[in-house]
Amino acid sequence: MRNKHDTLGGKRVLVSGGTTGIGKAIVLSLLSEGARVLTFGRDEMAVAAVMREADQFPGELFGMSAEAGSSEALERVFAKVDEKLGGLDILVCNTGVASESLDKASEEEWRYVVDVNLLSYMGCAKAAMARIKAGGAGGHLLFVGSISAEIKAPGESVYAATKAGVQALAETLRKEVADLGIKVTCIQPGLVSSDLHAASPAEQRAMVKNGQMLEPEDVAEAVAFSLTRSMSCDIVNLRIEPIKVNY
Repeated sequence: MRNKHDTLGGKRVLVSGGTTGIGKAIVLSLLSEGARVLTFGRDEMAVAAVMREADQFPGELFGMSAEAGSSEALERVFAKVDEKLGGLDILVCNTGVASESLDKASEEEWRYVVDVNLLSYMGCAKAAMARIKAGGAGGHLLFVGSISAEIKAPGESVYAATKAGVQALAETLRKEVADLGIKVTCIQPGLVSSDLHAASPAEQRAMVKNGQMLEPEDVAEAVAFSLTRSMSCDIVNLRIEPIKVNY
């Protein structure tokens, strides 16, 4: 007989970058399943907005503003995790900023992108693993990456390098922590409607309708699927794309 799938009800979850776009959709999806979630983002107004939306769901949400690329800020985040959640079962890393290509980006810019897109994943994973191990019941680290790691499109040298790093981190780390009952997953979305893209909201809606762009909820559904498999099953890489692509 098949193993039963896991449930997200009552799970203690940290979602980085959970105030807009993909992250917000993930947070609301987790709350709809009854999870207890703490999320953070740079914009205090965006944090307040997602907190207001949370009231309609059975789960519990805590929010704060913090800069993912700052190790000091991440220390504050995990202190809040300890205070509000009393431990951790699941980490969802979703922070991401765009960048110009390496030849056009200033050193300050590309170093910031690496801090946010890659080093924050490492910092969050390190702190999350300590808390999951302390709980003794296993857990899950889920990294939202990008198909940029595979596509390697011109103009995305910095961004693609960080997302390839996220993929390598996930694939290697899972082998290091499997004996601890910790699963590691990398979700790699294609083009998703979000503030990261230059297209206007109307243009993005048209692209979604035409099958050229995913909605944030498509990614959130993939995250929920990955987090609810049985403990013997680890979704290592999950690549999801719009039905029409141009690369």
